[in-house]
Amino acid sequence: MILSVLLYLCFYCLVDVFGDADTVKSVSVKEGDSVTLQINITEIQTDDDIMWTFGANRSLIAKISGETSDIGDVPDGRFRDRLKLDHQTGSLIITNTRTTDSGLYEVEISRSRSEDKHRFNVTVYAATPDPHTPSQTTSGSPSGYPSGSPSGSPSGSPSGSPSGSPNFLTVLISAAAAGFLLLLVTVGIIWICRKHRKSDQRVETHEEEITYADPTFYKRNAKKPNVKQEDDVVYASVVPRR
Repeated sequence: MILSVLLYLCFYCLVDVFGDADTVKSVSVKEGDSVTLQINITEIQTDDDIMWTFGANRSLIAKISGETSDIGDVPDGRFRDRLKLDHQTGSLIITNTRTTDSGLYEVEISRSRSEDKHRFNVTVYAATPDPHTPSQTTSGSPSGYPSGSPSGSPSGSPSGSPSGSPNFLTVLISAAAAGFLLLLVTVGIIWICRKHRKSDQRVETHEEEITYADPTFYKRNAKKPNVKQEDDVVYASVVPRR
C-alpha cells in the first residue's frame, strides 16, 4: 500500500513538472509591432481571477478580478502605456514592442472549479532597415551626397555601398573563417600523409636489414673409447686319479 502511494506521488510530480514545461509557448515579434498573448478562455466569468507576471521576479503587470481590471508595470517602467487587456478573453496585448520586452510572461487563471497556468517566451527582434529607403542626407545636399560634392562624383563611399553594410561584413567574416578552416584541414591532411609515409619508410628499412642464414649441419664421427679387452680365463679344479 505504501509503495503504491509513493509511486502515485512520484508520477504526479513528474506529470506536474513536465506539464508546466509543455505549456511554454514561444512567440516572436518584430520590434514596433503589437503582439497578443492569448489564453484558452472564451469569455471571462464574474468569479475568474487572472494575473499576468513578467520576468524571473514575476513582477505583476496586469490583473483581472471579476469585473475589475488593473494594469501595472515593472520597476523600471519599460511597459509604460503599452499594455492592454482583452476584457472578454483575458489575453494580454503589448503594443509598440521593444527588444527590452523579451522575456518570460506567465498567467495564472483561477476559476471556480479549476486553476490553470500558461507561460509565454516572447522574443522581440530588431527591425532591419529597408534597403530601398534612401539614407538620411545632410542639409543642402538633395542628391544624397555630402554638401559640396557633385552628384556624379561623391566624396567617400556612399551609404548604399556594400562595403559598409552589415551583410557584407558578415559575408566577409564568414569567408575568412571558412578559408582559415580550409587551411587547417589542408595542413592536417599533409601532416597525416607525411607521417604515414615516414612510417612506411621505416617498415621498408627494417625489412631490408633482415639477414637470412642457411645453416648446414655436419655429422661428426664419434671416437670409440680405447678400452683394453682382456682374455677370459676359466679356472677349473683337477682331481688326479690313482
